[in-house]
Amino acid sequence: MNQELHSQFDEFEKPLIIRRKLLPWWIKTFCWIFMFMGICGIVTIPTSFFSDNVNLMLYGFSSNTALSGTGIFIILIMTFKAFAAYSLWFEKENAIMMGKIDAILGIVICIAAMFVIPFISQNSHFEFRLEILLLIPYYIKLNKIEYEWDNLESI
Repeated sequence: MNQELHSQFDEFEKPLIIRRKLLPWWIKTFCWIFMFMGICGIVTIPTSFFSDNVNLMLYGFSSNTALSGTGIFIILIMTFKAFAAYSLWFEKENAIMMGKIDAILGIVICIAAMFVIPFISQNSHFEFRLEILLLIPYYIKLNKIEYEWDNLESI
């Protein structure tokens, strides 16, 4: 009887491991920033019905209206980034995969903004996107902690 009772409570004796501790401070900070940006992006859709002037900008793409093609694209990217940040902050199983997709997508969009936008817009000068300088280390850091993240049990 005592053996059965002890085996039922063995799971409570394990030390609690928090995956969030694997993230450096700068990724934790950006998680909060992007979760806030995602909420703001979603809120801009209903507010665009009442106001014609909604300024959106991300990765070199900008729009003055939320209901344009570029505006919806920016809101979708902001929402995806918020989902990836939420997954990392709340230690979801798919968080590293979502973060890596977020980083790759961000890098591709930055490269497109740097090399494609100058050819299709009237403002034909090259702009280096500083975001890429954070997206690359973000991807590298997620790649480094992926094995440990996947092999830990979350709370």
